[in-house]
Amino acid sequence: MAQSGEPDVPLRKIRGRRLRRLLARSRHIGFTPRVMLRRMIFWIGALAVGLCAIGFAWGANHANYLYHDLIAITRFAPFIVAPAGLALVAWLTRRFFPGSQGSGIPQAIAALQMREEGQRRSVLSFKLAFGKVFLTLLGLLAGASVGREGPTVQVGASIMLTLGKWVRFPRIELERGLILAGGAAGIAAAFNTPLAGVMFAIEEMSRSFEERTSGTVLTAVIVAGLLSLAVLGNYLYFGHSAATLGSPHEWIAVPVTGIVCGLLGGIFSRILIEISRGLPGAAGRFAREKPLWFAAVCGLLLAVIGLFSGSHTYGTGYFEARTIVEGGHALPQTYGILKMLANIVSYVSGIPGGIFSPSLAVGAGFGQNLAALMPDIPTGAVVLLSMAAYFGGVVQAPITAFVIVVEMTASSSMVLPLMAAALIGSGASRLICPTPVYKALAEAFLARPARAAKTQAPSQHIP
Repeated sequence: MAQSGEPDVPLRKIRGRRLRRLLARSRHIGFTPRVMLRRMIFWIGALAVGLCAIGFAWGANHANYLYHDLIAITRFAPFIVAPAGLALVAWLTRRFFPGSQGSGIPQAIAALQMREEGQRRSVLSFKLAFGKVFLTLLGLLAGASVGREGPTVQVGASIMLTLGKWVRFPRIELERGLILAGGAAGIAAAFNTPLAGVMFAIEEMSRSFEERTSGTVLTAVIVAGLLSLAVLGNYLYFGHSAATLGSPHEWIAVPVTGIVCGLLGGIFSRILIEISRGLPGAAGRFAREKPLWFAAVCGLLLAVIGLFSGSHTYGTGYFEARTIVEGGHALPQTYGILKMLANIVSYVSGIPGGIFSPSLAVGAGFGQNLAALMPDIPTGAVVLLSMAAYFGGVVQAPITAFVIVVEMTASSSMVLPLMAAALIGSGASRLICPTPVYKALAEAFLARPARAAKTQAPSQHIP
């Protein structure tokens, strides 16, 4: 007769085998404690990026409002505020936040290739994220022609990378997944354009799509995008546009805008790249030896440009571009070229600030010019095509360019024309600027030793 405990022995073995199979299956589908902890870090990081992007947007809008309130008192106020403000921002940048100059996108791209933690921390950290936001807002209060979307990429990558250090991530996820996800989430939340966030990470930051990082990027974009949607609503960045190309002869606007605006975008990118290598002659020596005075001179130039533009070239260009897209009151025909000059001057001053939104505003300004030359074609359609073509020419990322314009204006009927204009613009830009601007600036940054990266002069900053 068997003892009472004997029948339980095979039952325990069966239960043990089932438990082991269940644990193995859970590891396979990603439900282990370590994997879940990693995913929680991604979710928390994406939420933090979304909150920062929303706060950054709120601050940038109010900075623009305050500056225009100042101009309403006297249009000559920028001749004092801009030189003093840019000099102050340049001093704070060099003294407390070296590595925060420019838009921040090249820093994030360069960080993807850095292998040493010290190098990555010199361009991506909580301290730099704070400095980036604070100094960009201060620059907008001084009238600089800069945007917040590029800086949000560096802020997002910094947040995700710093949080990722709390968990032992595999090397590929630490160096690529976290940085890519943070940058993509930043774009998605800044523009309320989730698809553009994904395209930006694939096309611009990584220039490739790796299966091991795709889920990370998509998760971060979804979380940050949903947070932006919940807080700000389903808003359109540049308003709604019902423009479309009807008859076949109107499609002539596609190659015209693509070639003209693409070449102009290439010129702008080439100028930025050459400036990053150092200004020539006396101007270069002045910028190296007296960077704060040089920044003040740049502020004075911004005031002069603003005076000639009717005070339309200050800030991000968001309000002006939205006015043009929605067919509001016409801006001066010189707006496009003057805004482009303001962007260049703001860049060379060495202060933090991006070129995303200002470039789209420049494209809208050039679209206004081209629409006047093609009166038989809907003005709204020409403006949208010019924005996609110019932005595609600047960044040479055509998919991101047309997706971001479509999402920001809900112009779904213009998908094919915008795609074609962005592709033509990107191709035309390469005739003048063979290397994409962010890639060239990131390579220049990587070529410098880590010590030089922390003490770089404004004339050699990374935008």
